[in-house]
Amino acid sequence: MSEEIKLMKGNEAIAHAAIRCGCDGYFGYPITPQSEIMETLMDEQPWKTTGMVVLQAESEVAAINMVYGGAGCGKKVMTSSSSPGVSLKQEGISYIAGAELPCLIVNVMRGGPGLGTIQPSQADYFQAVKGGGHGDYKVIVLAPASVQEMADFTALSFDLAFKYSNPAMILADGVIGQMMEKVVLPPFVDRLTKSEIEKQSPWATYGKPASRKPNVITSLELESKDMEQRNLKFQAKYREIEENEVRYEELACEDAEYLLVAFGSSARVCQKAVELAREQGIKLGLIRPITLWPFPTKLIQSYASSSKVKGFLAVEMNAGQMIEDVRLAVNGKVSVEYFGRLGGIVPTPDEVVEALKAKFL
Repeated sequence: MSEEIKLMKGNEAIAHAAIRCGCDGYFGYPITPQSEIMETLMDEQPWKTTGMVVLQAESEVAAINMVYGGAGCGKKVMTSSSSPGVSLKQEGISYIAGAELPCLIVNVMRGGPGLGTIQPSQADYFQAVKGGGHGDYKVIVLAPASVQEMADFTALSFDLAFKYSNPAMILADGVIGQMMEKVVLPPFVDRLTKSEIEKQSPWATYGKPASRKPNVITSLELESKDMEQRNLKFQAKYREIEENEVRYEELACEDAEYLLVAFGSSARVCQKAVELAREQGIKLGLIRPITLWPFPTKLIQSYASSSKVKGFLAVEMNAGQMIEDVRLAVNGKVSVEYFGRLGGIVPTPDEVVEALKAKFL
């Protein structure tokens, strides 16, 4: 089927994109503000058309371990949740990363800590990019800023997950999950057959033919020297991802004297803030990290090393998390400041401009 243009929520776009990109299975549990992902999948009933499994698990812990099992079979599987639910999935995510399995995890963030609020937040940045579970591991993290990107990043996340045998995450905030925009849905892609899975994922536990030894999927190594070698392999893979998969967007950065750094819905606010600032004669630009990990460190380093950029303002809907990665990239060359709102409040473009003035001008 050809592309279709629809008006829908960000959460709904993920569900439709998952069906269309050949997803084999979704395992989740309802929690605001992402419940429409599973609700849309249930409404669409893809098990009748593509054969995709859609299952509401008894808990978030059960859901992530179902993903673990499905991923171990070489299947294209995913889960979704919101902040407290993703916290419950962290042990399973660490296991999946340790077993080097591909999967997609969607987190539509709400305010915290604790039960917090159902209003939007970006306070799960640390959890997503620093490894929220135990051990030294990384998850590929994509931060959409539109409903279109919610759809586009679903297929992209699966592609990256399978390319690197690693979990990938869509880290959206509640604004992007709940807002409605026009979206171009991708064409349908058939689910992989068993023979195609055997070719793409020879490590998978899809049933042992007589021609090979059993495939064993585990994250356990009892010998320290073997576990060290496994970890060194992980670190080499993460360096490869950092080298090849950094994604970002630049706006009005060519002559900018000050740069905003923001992701997700904060970046949309900052787009307008750049426009307002330039109307007032302030040369302001915006860097939007699309991959939160790997982070666009080299890009920020290059601007910090230039003679024209005088400062960076990290704009976040949290108490200041991404700013740490901005500061590491800038490495003291120029000033890095923070502005944000907490508790589910979305900052306005005027507030961003006033914060810039207060901190730099």
